[in-house]
Amino acid sequence: MTDDEKQQLIQQLRQRAYGLLSRREYSRLELRRKLAGDDVEAALLEQLLDQFQQQGLQSDQRFCESFIRSRIGRGQGEIRIIQELRQRGIEEELSRDQLEACEQDWFELARSVRQRRFGVALPQDQKQRAKQLRFLLYRGFSQEQARFAMESTDESW
Repeated sequence: MTDDEKQQLIQQLRQRAYGLLSRREYSRLELRRKLAGDDVEAALLEQLLDQFQQQGLQSDQRFCESFIRSRIGRGQGEIRIIQELRQRGIEEELSRDQLEACEQDWFELARSVRQRRFGVALPQDQKQRAKQLRFLLYRGFSQEQARFAMESTDESW
């Protein structure tokens, strides 16, 4: 590959990255996956990603904050959020720090999610209880948070 071709490729990658980042935040891993192709050298791509990070155009911390806010809005618990962040290349330490910084009451969120899905009334039979518990655990809430949600309503506060 000649120097001109290399510069042209870098410019194309840069433009694609600008386009992607103008729509939403991406983790470094997601951006790498989006930009990687058959004709892209790994070292060249890493150099470009380093530049974007140094210039503040790409930030895993910003991505993490945005991702957590969006997932809380969807009613997901911290276990699932951490798992999804890990799949997107975010270190667990950064994930936990950002979750702590958001100061979310996970017990209250679990209760709210259960009530939105199943109504205010608490489950009466074992089958309904198990169904609601599985739903909350799938959503990423801990056993303790799910049990709290199953035992409290707005009226009990």
